[in-house]
Amino acid sequence: MAGIDFFIRPATATSSSDWMRIPNADIHVRMTRRLTRTVLRGGEGDDLHDEGSESSVYSVRGELNLEDYKKIVSMFRTGQPFIHDPFDERDVKVIFSVLEYDSQNGSFLFEFIEDVI
Repeated sequence: MAGIDFFIRPATATSSSDWMRIPNADIHVRMTRRLTRTVLRGGEGDDLHDEGSESSVYSVRGELNLEDYKKIVSMFRTGQPFIHDPFDERDVKVIFSVLEYDSQNGSFLFEFIEDVI
């Protein structure tokens, strides 16, 4: 599948013009549920409890020029940005957990975590 447009904006953004578009990105999302597991000794077995919350990890790969990379670094350092989830069609407040950039070819990897309560 070809890459898709990825959108990110800083936490301090005030208008729709603050969104930054990164074309042709590869986006991977992994969602997990929070569970509590109680191991019962001498009982009937394990007891699983769904805590009703989930976390999503978004991994985004692609290419950026140096100017756009500097804008992203600024977002990384100034709070929780928003991204647009292209699969769920919604804006998501995230924590920027990983930022990798290779100046040789402009490739990047970003990881964002969304914690839904």
